[in-house]
Amino acid sequence: MTAKLIDGKLISQKVREEVAKKVEERKEKGLSVPGLAVVLVGSDPASAIYVRNKHRACEKTGIYSKQIEMPKETTQKELLQTIDDLNADPSIHGILVQLPIPDHIDSELVIERIDPKKDVDGFHPYNFGHLAQKNPTLRPCTPYGMMRMLETTGVSLEGKDAVVVGRSNIVGFPMLIELLLKNVTVTICHSRTKDLAGKVKNADIVVAAIGRPEFIKGDWIKDGAIVLDAGINRLDSGKLVGDVEFDIAKEHASWITPVPGGVGPMTIATLLQNTLEAAEMQDK
Repeated sequence: MTAKLIDGKLISQKVREEVAKKVEERKEKGLSVPGLAVVLVGSDPASAIYVRNKHRACEKTGIYSKQIEMPKETTQKELLQTIDDLNADPSIHGILVQLPIPDHIDSELVIERIDPKKDVDGFHPYNFGHLAQKNPTLRPCTPYGMMRMLETTGVSLEGKDAVVVGRSNIVGFPMLIELLLKNVTVTICHSRTKDLAGKVKNADIVVAAIGRPEFIKGDWIKDGAIVLDAGINRLDSGKLVGDVEFDIAKEHASWITPVPGGVGPMTIATLLQNTLEAAEMQDK
């Protein structure tokens, strides 16, 4: 068996086209253009690339994009004031503070300062709580995007057994909730999990979000399982790999996401979708 690829580039392009169409419809109706503000504190090279990619994606879909770059020495008070200004700006419907931020700034306080209606990352306790209560509003981008990827397989998720490796508030924990909403039985694993290999081997769906290159071995994958790899790691050779040992895993799985070109493009596409949804919610 050789797995079929879940092509994140192709699926994300469809999402972007849908967003672009709805943005154009808003313009024709005289409604405001959705606006996204991305705040970058410091000069982390990877973060700078992510911010540029988000800006380009906005431009291609007709979303207004505002980039705010602040020095590493920015104080917490200055960052919070910037967020307050964006909260009050009617041209901005979505606010994203690019993580990670410098250690001297409390990231939780920053996230909580963003107006929940503009929290397009879906990290604010208000939005996270609504997701946990099975009444989702703005949802974390990567898990939301992965759920759309699962839909494209045409496989019924109800009653399936899933293992999520990683428990971050960005991917693992919200993915647990997203799967539960589809009536999947979910086990969440982490650094202290005993017999991780055994748990993965019994899973119909494997979600990898641990941030370690090829940590999940390919022969752990159950025959016919679906594998979603949210990891992206650069080896010393410069090669990008996921958290799953892809070349072996693809010989066992029925569907698998590649790295790169899998979950990554869907995260940005879902951010655009969230920005549009935020604008529509604010209209009401």
